[in-house]
Amino acid sequence: MNVLLWVLQVALALLYFAGGAYKTFMFDELANQMRALSRGGWGALGVLEMLCAVLLVVPAATKWMPVLTPLAAATLALETLALAGLYARYSLRLTVTNPLVWSLVMGLLVAFVAYGRYAVRPPA
Repeated sequence: MNVLLWVLQVALALLYFAGGAYKTFMFDELANQMRALSRGGWGALGVLEMLCAVLLVVPAATKWMPVLTPLAAATLALETLALAGLYARYSLRLTVTNPLVWSLVMGLLVAFVAYGRYAVRPPA
């Protein structure tokens, strides 16, 4: 279980860091796709995602405040599932290009990491 959690944590950290950087620095492309949030809103979500992506891996790897890992995972799960709700307002089609599908999958995976790191394997 520990190996699975580590693999998921690293993969999700990379994906969330890339997504957060996209939301923060590529706003013009994002604004053309979805106008639901302002520039500041997307930027704040991007910074939150990048910070939580770092906290998914670094505290657990260094054993410095490992309680931050499940908190970061839970924060990302809530943020991602809230974004899924926002995406659902625009389209409920289950296609690969729909961000709703990706948000649901990512949100469920990061919720599994939060559960696994907090309930199954509590932080030391």
